[in-house]
Amino acid sequence: MLIDSVKITAKAGKGGKGAVAFSKIKMSLGPTGGSGGRGGSVYCEAVADLGALRQFRSQKAFSAEDGRDGRQAFRDGHDGQDLILLVPRGTVVHNLETQTDYELSKIGEQVLIAQGGKGGKGNYLYRSATNTSPTQFQPGLPGEEFLFHLELKLIADVGLVGLPNVGKSSFLNAVTNAQSPVADYHFTTLEPHLGAYYGLVIADLPGLIEGASDGKGLGIKFLKHIERTRILFHFIDSKTDDPVRDYNIIRNELKAYNPLLSKKQEYVFITKTDEVDEKRCKEIIKKLSTKVFPKKTAGKKAAPSHKNKIFELSIIDPEKMDAAKKLLNQLKKDIVKD
Repeated sequence: MLIDSVKITAKAGKGGKGAVAFSKIKMSLGPTGGSGGRGGSVYCEAVADLGALRQFRSQKAFSAEDGRDGRQAFRDGHDGQDLILLVPRGTVVHNLETQTDYELSKIGEQVLIAQGGKGGKGNYLYRSATNTSPTQFQPGLPGEEFLFHLELKLIADVGLVGLPNVGKSSFLNAVTNAQSPVADYHFTTLEPHLGAYYGLVIADLPGLIEGASDGKGLGIKFLKHIERTRILFHFIDSKTDDPVRDYNIIRNELKAYNPLLSKKQEYVFITKTDEVDEKRCKEIIKKLSTKVFPKKTAGKKAAPSHKNKIFELSIIDPEKMDAAKKLLNQLKKDIVKD
């Protein structure tokens, strides 16, 4: 199960206190108290493992190491060890107390989320010409402590969207080595699944229904993942009685959640075409071409395959699968250029 939202508390270490000490060597009397060490800080680091948030299911509080106290003979305390929390690439760290957000989009990227406290001064640092035997010292400062919401927003090149049970998972399994569950009922996919097509990352996102942006069905929990995809593959079942309606349901939900989603590059796939006759497929394409893409497809000569917006798709038809793979190959080249 993919964990994509958790709340944790992160506490940085407190600084060690300064020491009060004096030299016991005759003719060398004076303060020798060292300063305390700095408290460890807390960092988040992005890793490739999408399941990295699982570690936060049972443990909710994390603390970095405290700094050690200063000692005699001018010995400062050791700094506390920093704590690094590993999170999946694409995680947004929300500081719920300061209302600050940190986004980790690259593997290996680190962000400081809680600063360790400074160590206190020992009495050696208080010496002066008029105060040759100071007994002052400084306690260590506390480290920062905050409540965080860790939210994973998948980063993928291509996001598969559509109503439930339209063939998204079957397509992902056919073109990658992903093991997305497939069955003939709604909401087979209950969490995002990723696959790679020669380095092109494809995300199979759970089916949406009308009202998803208001929390219906699987709700906005998965709409957020679509924000990070560069390109949308919009799947429409060839057996639908109204393809334009089905198309608009998804488009309206995407726009209601975030208007920018409606501006993403999009390709439409009429799926399961082996279950209907060719005449029905042509009717669907004509309706979509006329009402959805009138300026881009209707009344124009056939464009190169990677520029077409509507494709027929059947995972048991090699010719149609080859056309889909040709599109993926072209998109991969375009992304590399960017």
